[in-house]
Amino acid sequence: MATLATTTQGDVAVRIRPSKRRGPRRPWIFLLGWAVALIFFFPVLWMFLTGFKQEAEASTDPPTFFFVPTLDQYEAVLGRDFVPFLINSFSASIVSTLLAIVLAAPAAYALSLARVPRWRDSLFFFLSTRMMPAVASILPLYILIRNLGLLDNITMLAIIYTAMNLPIAVWMIRSFLLELPKEVLEAARVDGATFSVEMRSVILPMIAPGLAATALICFIFAWNEFFFAVTLTVTQAATVPVFLVGFITSEGLFWARLSAASTMAALPVIIAGWVAQKWLVRGLTLGAVK
Repeated sequence: MATLATTTQGDVAVRIRPSKRRGPRRPWIFLLGWAVALIFFFPVLWMFLTGFKQEAEASTDPPTFFFVPTLDQYEAVLGRDFVPFLINSFSASIVSTLLAIVLAAPAAYALSLARVPRWRDSLFFFLSTRMMPAVASILPLYILIRNLGLLDNITMLAIIYTAMNLPIAVWMIRSFLLELPKEVLEAARVDGATFSVEMRSVILPMIAPGLAATALICFIFAWNEFFFAVTLTVTQAATVPVFLVGFITSEGLFWARLSAASTMAALPVIIAGWVAQKWLVRGLTLGAVK
């Protein structure tokens, strides 16, 4: 049992209650966390395992849990010219991500630190473009692109992805810029730093984790985009999501082959997230702790 210790400070008696030691963490919380993680991860694991099955084993009811792994489905996917679709996805995603960051950084600066006139209206306009459903803009966009002769063009697709990701990039980079210490910026201006020097030597290095997080999110959105790709491309500029639709045919759904292709399509995003996880965490928590 805990005891009370009494000390005397002048004429006042002070009772000191010893601090209670925290007991061990409840094990059910740990187990619950693992259970939730496994529930969310199980579909990905099942997709990965199905890619190593034969088609007959992938569509059985009840599901087949024990099977002899095979690489036939991966060979079939690569045999259907998967690489050109992969190159198109990389080209459109990387180019659009770079353009979005380059265009969003000065815009975010103007809307956060410079505070241009009517900056609130500009922010709302950026946000409102994400509220409009893509299907509402596809008809005028299709007519415009057709008249310009840019249908089934990877450059056109990269420009559309840039416009799609630009509002997100502006809002994210702006939130990172608002967390910068004002004293550092004032010191740079007192030293006579121009705008270009301030951006290159002070601001960009300080928000580098935020830029990395923004770039990764823009890359994921562009990589997974399907609606514009399937509507505005045919063969030359078709991306990986369009390639995956090819496994849904009138003959049925090829589960094993689709799982193998989906696994290969998800690998670049998973690898990019794993490589940039430190920057992603730092960027998303930038300014969270003062």
